[in-house]
Amino acid sequence: MTPWLVWTGALAATLVLAAWCTPRAWWRRPNLRALAVVAGGTLGFGLLFSTLLPAAPVPVAAAAPAAGARYRVVDDLNLRADRGVRAARMRVLPAGTIVRTTGATDGDWWRVRVEGSDVEGWASSLWLRRTDERH
Repeated sequence: MTPWLVWTGALAATLVLAAWCTPRAWWRRPNLRALAVVAGGTLGFGLLFSTLLPAAPVPVAAAAPAAGARYRVVDDLNLRADRGVRAARMRVLPAGTIVRTTGATDGDWWRVRVEGSDVEGWASSLWLRRTDERH
């Protein structure tokens, strides 16, 4: 369950129970006692709900590409001398170019070699698709 849903439910449960279990006079105007009831109840219910309800699954990061895997460039893509947008641009690969991975990665940046040539550099993997994948 998502954290915002847990804490929203905790706040709702606190407000409902406070309305039923505390004197109406406490809520006529804001005061420290009312704030303490709401904050303490929300914290208590939030911690209770967090331990009782199953946690949301954590997405697993995609595995790094195997060396030699073929990818197609989706849109014109800058091939860079190093990883990062501030690295020197070596050339622009037009959409449809096929590249092979070398296996070296750094986050979204993959070292690739243009198929059929010796040109090698770093490219953002966000602009690459497997050759068997539809666009």
